[in-house]
Order: sequence, then structure tokens, then C-alpha cells
Amino acid sequence: MRLVDSHCHFDRADTAYVNAALERARAAGLVHAVIVGQFQGPGDWGIALEVAAAHPEFLTPTLGIHPHEAARATAADLEHLERTCARPEIHAVGEAGLDYYYDHSPREEQARVFRWQCALAKRLGKPLVVHVRDAHDDCEAILKEEGVNRGVIHCFTGDTDAARRYLDLGFMLSLSGVVTYKKTEALQDAVRFAPLERLMVETDSPYLAPVPYRGKKNEPSYVVETAKKVAKLKGVSVEKVAEVTTANAAALFGFTVVALNAD
Repeated sequence: MRLVDSHCHFDRADTAYVNAALERARAAGLVHAVIVGQFQGPGDWGIALEVAAAHPEFLTPTLGIHPHEAARATAADLEHLERTCARPEIHAVGEAGLDYYYDHSPREEQARVFRWQCALAKRLGKPLVVHVRDAHDDCEAILKEEGVNRGVIHCFTGDTDAARRYLDLGFMLSLSGVVTYKKTEALQDAVRFAPLERLMVETDSPYLAPVPYRGKKNEPSYVVETAKKVAKLKGVSVEKVAEVTTANAAALFGFTVVALNAD
């Protein structure tokens, strides 16, 4: 079984922890992971790109401005994001989007920075990694208006109607450990509805650890539990889920899957 974690974070982790976590991931059957770089504040983009550069055969980086931080991004930060995302080793723009649950940035600022990153992804011909919480209608509208049809709704937690709308736009859906939680029937119905060929699995580590690790610090190796749940919901083997979601992630993000024993 070969799995890909399509969305993880290591920005605040030390080198020893990252190395150990990636070894555990390989032992669990992972062959690759997408590490998401995020704007932390003016001039600060975390260490995701440096972590990815240290593990180029296993980690594919993205870079973007999360809606939580949209109001803090300056014109210089947007220019830096454009220059950096144009580099060939950066495979996607984001995560970018809308978060109306926390509203850490004013909604008009979230929309402005989201639209800017939509346009950037189109200019660069790279996929867009979308974060959306309690904002599906506005998110769908912006993606339509900006003409973005290539990317992924990361940590998808919507219902069947939301899934249908994003799929119709051309987006993939990436499922996190949330799908293993109780009282997520609407999400589970959406997973049953969506074609496996349009799904990926992720951890969003260090957050949202799946059952049976819920409450612990999440890490890429735990994506196996999400794949098992998706397999159960789809009525297929976990090996089939691994095969298809790995192919989906590799195709979208443009990386090559290497052997399990690669350094």
C-alpha cells in the first residue's frame, strides 16, 4: 500500500521531530506528502519551504496566505508570494480561502486576498489549495467569478450539495481525520457520493488527528486511518483507496512517487 498525505504542516516543528515523523510515515506506507507553507505575519513565511528542501523526494511544498492572516498581508508580502510561487519547486498556491467560523480577518479582506491568490494560481498555471469553513456559498461564487477550475478543497467537511458544487467546478476534495469522527453523517454521505477518482486524503497535521488518535498531535502517518474510513464508506479496499488517492495527488500537484525505501 502506498499513500500520500495531501496536506500537512511542519512549520513549527524542529528538525528532529520532522525526521522522526517522516520515518514513521514511511513505515506506515506513505510515499509522499504535500507540506503547506503559510504566511505567518509581515515578512514571515515559516519554515515549510526549508523543510521541503531537506526532503525533496518525499515533500512537495505549496505557499499561500490563510484567510486568518489575510488582513495582515502587505503589498510587499503579496509580491513575495508571487515571486516565490513562480519558482518551479513550489507546486501550488495556498492554502487560501474563506473562514467565517473564526473571522480572524474581516470578510472583505479575506475575499480580497483569496481573489488575488485565485488570480495568481491562474497566472502561474498551478493548482489552488482552498480552505473554506462556514463559507461555501461565497467560496463557490469567488471560484466561479475568478475562473479557477484546478485545485483542491482541503479538509473538506461539507455535505453532498457542497461536494457536488465543487466537483462541478473541477476541484478535487481532500478528506481529513474529521471523516472518522462521530456526528459527521452529512460529510460521510458526501464521501459516498463523490467519485473516488476525485478524492484525496490528508492529515492537516498537527491538527485534526483521526480516530483512534483524536486529541493527540497529528502527523502524516495517521492518514492511514482516514484512508481506512474512506474505504469503508466507499465499499472498497483500503489498498484501492491508497492507489487512487495517491495517483490523484501526484497528478494534481505534479510530483513523482518514489519507492518506499527512498531516503
